[in-house]
Amino acid sequence: MEKLTFKVQRYDPDKDKKPSMQVFTIPFRHGMTVLDGLIYIKENIDNTLSFRSSCRMGICGSCGMLINQLPMLACHTPIEELHSDKIEVKSLPNFPIIKDLVADLSPLFEKHKSIKPYIMTAAVAEEIEKPTAEFLQSQEHLEGFVQFAYCVKCGLCMAACPTVATDKHFLGPQPLAQACRYSLDKRDDGAKERFKQTDIPHGVWLCHLAGACSEACPKGVDPALAIQLLKRAMVADGFKLSKKKASPTVAAPLSEKKPKITVPEFTIKKPGAK
Repeated sequence: MEKLTFKVQRYDPDKDKKPSMQVFTIPFRHGMTVLDGLIYIKENIDNTLSFRSSCRMGICGSCGMLINQLPMLACHTPIEELHSDKIEVKSLPNFPIIKDLVADLSPLFEKHKSIKPYIMTAAVAEEIEKPTAEFLQSQEHLEGFVQFAYCVKCGLCMAACPTVATDKHFLGPQPLAQACRYSLDKRDDGAKERFKQTDIPHGVWLCHLAGACSEACPKGVDPALAIQLLKRAMVADGFKLSKKKASPTVAAPLSEKKPKITVPEFTIKKPGAK
């Protein structure tokens, strides 16, 4: 490939009634990502093009877009892996458009906040308010939920979910997966409270396991699996079959006196030094 054709969605809420598509032709280079292409367009062809980006390493989740009809991170998508010299880029579906490729992720953040995505424990409330050390956790306990903790809140799973597409009030895979993540955490006592937030008409039971969310996730979180585990935990709790968690253990406070560290002698000494 010598040149690429970018078909990019354009939308200015102050001027346009609906989005339209604009075509750009740019040079190709080996290793180029979709984000690189958009940056080239903004810097060399049209500086009015709007899109989000930050880390450029697939960590922050800012550059989620619909690329060739699939939700992807632009910085995490090499053009060579698309096997085409024609790239179509739109803002994420299932979210309102702010401008061009910038989607309004406020609904995602509000739903995420509603499931109380933080450790809740009444047993050691004083430690939560005035922490002295960290809560202890075994490697086995960590492995039970760590996969679901890799979420970067990019919104790709929400954009891919067919239920979110038909019901804007559905909590969606990202919040539900995080409800599972915190409820599985052995340090947490807030599962029952989260179950109330997810056991609603537009909650967890609307998921019919299409699996599109897990396919779209760039971090391998597998929200579809998390939702099924959440359902199982809620059913077990409803039939009083769930095991009671032990109160989290707080690590011993660190000593104020730092241990003396022995430093080996320098292998090369200054002239005249003993």
